[in-house]
Amino acid sequence: MNSYGSFPGARPRRLRTTPALRRMVAETRLHPADLILPAFVREGITEPVPIQAMPGVVQHTRDTLRKAAVEALEAGVSGIMLFGVPEDAKKDGAGTAGTDPDGILQVAIRDVKAEVGDELVIMSDLCLDEFTDHGHCGVLDADGRVDNDATLERYAEMAQVQADAGVHVVGPSGMMDGQVGVIRDALDTIGKEDVSILAYTAKYSSAFYGPFREAVGSSLKGDRKTYQQDPANLRESMRELALDLEEGADMVMVKPAGPYLDVLAKVAASVDVPVAAYQISGEYSMVEAAAEKGWIDRDKAILETLTGIRRAGAQMILTYWATEAAQKLSGGR
Repeated sequence: MNSYGSFPGARPRRLRTTPALRRMVAETRLHPADLILPAFVREGITEPVPIQAMPGVVQHTRDTLRKAAVEALEAGVSGIMLFGVPEDAKKDGAGTAGTDPDGILQVAIRDVKAEVGDELVIMSDLCLDEFTDHGHCGVLDADGRVDNDATLERYAEMAQVQADAGVHVVGPSGMMDGQVGVIRDALDTIGKEDVSILAYTAKYSSAFYGPFREAVGSSLKGDRKTYQQDPANLRESMRELALDLEEGADMVMVKPAGPYLDVLAKVAASVDVPVAAYQISGEYSMVEAAAEKGWIDRDKAILETLTGIRRAGAQMILTYWATEAAQKLSGGR
């Protein structure tokens, strides 16, 4: 008691006094089912190849990818997003390895489908950047610019071969105008109406993609600023969102996640379809690097970043920590 009587009468700290009480009143909860594991599979290797810029992440062999899928399933993770890394000799200007039914990504889809069936949602990156010798997300015109409409034709083919391989969800990540509509038509034309589209609706031209370039063996020359979004813009994302929904997107995504939580929150508040966010390579590597230096508590930082993304409105989070985080959330190792 003090000279002001019972002041302060409102004491929010009462609800923070014990771990059990804090857990009971938590407004945001992370669950293993919220998580999706991005995974890289590389052609022509017999052992997993560590990605130096992403400690703990590897380019998988076909065998270790199957094991990773099973491990994710057992941890309660909802999905796995597959990225194929072809042999350098198979890269060309049109990214033809990306539409080869026997290309590494299609082979990986079939491998994972044979291993886990429909128990884990199998997703695939639908983009040409891993398969082109110039590293861009589409084919180039005579002046070296990405040709939007010619690229859409390649995306249509890519969607069909991925669907034939057994994928549940395709993730067009190239930010070409009209890509969702063209892919939807291509899938429906071959009777794959049940294959869903996770639209990379707001994919920003970010400095945080750096480690990913190593992960996929990127051959990129230049940058992607003419087709990925400018980090300064928000209204532009909402326009992209309206177009993707009009074209038939089943789910939408914001990428990167952490630096764009405001975009994520606005998108989540504006739609009635599921919303995903991709915690990208640079976000992952910053935490791992700081933890290695002893500057932050790694495990707490991982869960805090994921909780922040979930709180901002993401129902699904693509994260390289998916399996590990799911195990921790379930009280496992």
